[in-house]
Amino acid sequence: MTASLPFEELPRLLVAALGGLAVGVEREWSARAAGGIKRFAGVRTFLLLGLVSGIAAELAASGVAAAGPLLLAAAALLVVSAFAIHALAGDLDATTEVAALAVLGSGWLSGSGRIVLGSAIAALTALVLAEKTWMHAAVERLRSEEIAAGARFAVLALVVLPILPTGPFGPAPGIRPQELWALILIFSGIGFVGYVAVRWAGPEKGWGLAGLLGGLVSSTGVTLTFSRESRNAGAPGAPLAIGVVAACSLVPFRVAILATLLSPAIGREILPLLSLPMVAGLAAILLLLRRPAESASASGPGNPLRLGAALQMVAAFQVVLYAVNAARSAFGSQGLLVSSALAGLLDVDALIYSMYKLGQGTTGPFLAARALAVGVLANTLLKFALAVAFGTGTFRRLAGAGLVALSLASLAGLVLY
Repeated sequence: MTASLPFEELPRLLVAALGGLAVGVEREWSARAAGGIKRFAGVRTFLLLGLVSGIAAELAASGVAAAGPLLLAAAALLVVSAFAIHALAGDLDATTEVAALAVLGSGWLSGSGRIVLGSAIAALTALVLAEKTWMHAAVERLRSEEIAAGARFAVLALVVLPILPTGPFGPAPGIRPQELWALILIFSGIGFVGYVAVRWAGPEKGWGLAGLLGGLVSSTGVTLTFSRESRNAGAPGAPLAIGVVAACSLVPFRVAILATLLSPAIGREILPLLSLPMVAGLAAILLLLRRPAESASASGPGNPLRLGAALQMVAAFQVVLYAVNAARSAFGSQGLLVSSALAGLLDVDALIYSMYKLGQGTTGPFLAARALAVGVLANTLLKFALAVAFGTGTFRRLAGAGLVALSLASLAGLVLY
């Protein structure tokens, strides 16, 4: 009888041990940086904890069913005992001990064959430990409305979304409550990210960064707000124009990303159509940045979640969906492109959702992608009109030139593809 070499077991144990090593390196380095404070475990102990949990998983899988869990439980008991000793001495910081439990869990996963998940958990644990300063600073900068908004968002996503019916209800294409609510979460989440990013960036970053981040919420809103701001005495025209062009340059990227997430087939079709406006937007921003910068204050949306705006957006989604469906039924592809241009004037995000529904057919992705590109062009032309109508001076010239470049690039993409 020939014994088989443990080619499968050794890589698992190695990954389990290396996961513990990564966490142990961070813990020992952190202890030395803090003045050599004594902790329950260092680099060697963490490496061995990872190895022990991997061995426990191997024992459990090899037929010695009780030995594996008992070994893992003994290691966990050691960790808990260490915390109890430190707590009795007045040290209630359990970070190292909790990290040790995470290493035991990741080592068990790696030892049982789930190497990717086990190593990912170990790497994430090490990252969380290493980013202690940043995480504490971020929490200190949070305000009560942001915490409340995050809690509301969690309830809306984890409680409300699962209980909504899938549908559809009503005449074709129908109303699908769960899909519509998911879209509310997506776009209110984008607004929340934009709100936090604008506030944390600080006013010293100027109107350009405010426009770029505000474009996550609404590039049309940024265009209208900045255009009106340019009429105030002493308003910095060039930074305001940079903000508008940056916000509007996000639109083709945003459309391409969201369309791809909803339907990879549409994403493959739309990338060539939007590649030129993507490049043109980046080029316009770089050219405008070469001008001397002017400092000004930047502010974000007043409401972190903007649920009211998201609800209005979803209502527009459903209206546009019915309108596009009716236009396609009555006039075919030409009617679809016309209705897409009109929808793009109002809301590109609504158009994305309606084109996602259209693109689910076999011939739909190509037509849906072209309709989205038409909507992006119409939306850019609308913002050009807003900048010219409400803006003035340097802002009007620079923002107008940037938006013209974006419009021409969008048109070229439609003609050439």
